[in-house]
Amino acid sequence: MGDDITPALDERTLVIANHQSTSDVPLLMATFNVKKGVLPNIMWIMDRLFKYTNFGAVSLIHQDFFIASGKSNRDRSLLDLKKHLTQSYIPRERKWMVLFPEGGFLRKRKEVSQRFAEKNNLPVLNNVTVPRVGAMKAIIDVLGSPDSLCSDGTRMMPSAVVEDEFARTATSQQEESQQQDDVSSTLINSEAINTDDCDNFKDSPFTKLNGKLSDCLEYILDVTIGYPNGKPLDLPNIMHGFRNPCQTYLFYRLYRSSEVPRDSESLTRWLYDRFFEKERLLEEFYRTGTFPCGSSATLPTVVQQDLLRFLLIHLFFITSTYVHYQLILMLINYSNVMYVYLLSNS
Repeated sequence: MGDDITPALDERTLVIANHQSTSDVPLLMATFNVKKGVLPNIMWIMDRLFKYTNFGAVSLIHQDFFIASGKSNRDRSLLDLKKHLTQSYIPRERKWMVLFPEGGFLRKRKEVSQRFAEKNNLPVLNNVTVPRVGAMKAIIDVLGSPDSLCSDGTRMMPSAVVEDEFARTATSQQEESQQQDDVSSTLINSEAINTDDCDNFKDSPFTKLNGKLSDCLEYILDVTIGYPNGKPLDLPNIMHGFRNPCQTYLFYRLYRSSEVPRDSESLTRWLYDRFFEKERLLEEFYRTGTFPCGSSATLPTVVQQDLLRFLLIHLFFITSTYVHYQLILMLINYSNVMYVYLLSNS
């Protein structure tokens, strides 16, 4: 439901979504799967712990980004994110990236978020949590403006520049982090970027002369995920299907990047406002069972999957698993034979 996101499908887009459970990711994957060209060109930003799961190796090969949580890792993680964008996301010509600004599941962060809201005179949220701004600010710093360009029109933010930026700001950020709690400390103290937006830059003589576009973000896609009665699916539900079938809603708000402020204070307020809006939307959803359509450009659409394609993919994975299992058995048997052979010769 919500805005028509067709214009963003083939453009650089940052997806931000509320985070309630493990099922958020496969649901987003299932939704993106039916949108041509999205999944092959997407980058996921996820907690570092997922690197050690069964899909961690795939994510490493795909060059998704694993972010380390905690105050002690904050500055280094944000610097690593900037480097990853310049060394992987841009060279690989990825289009979409997915970020969960809350930094964790609702049930885990709700209490901390409410204490932070009361302390800072913010609305106390029950259906979402106060978002962390650090990762989004890092993305905006790298992709939000076309001011750093090489002579050939490509982005000019190599690792040396990022390292220098980290060295300049590390001391001030360390002092500031001692005065902030777990939520507010994700803000980055960096200078505001006062440049023309990407739309204007595309039409600039410099861009036309070089024949290349900048690496700017074109859109911010704000996704609100709503589970019936506020009870999200969990990992056992996904694996075994214990729960009865239910209809999950994804509500879209699409923003041009030029609408999103660049400086820390304004960006923080903008992101907070998005999650305050999510709170109101989810309250309405839990009360009525649907999101308010308002003046959205599209009518609600049911996501339809290609069952034949799913069947072929699963057959491939099952066959692949069987083949790898047989290879492992062969290696074990071979090792045993060689071990016995060596013992007999000794």
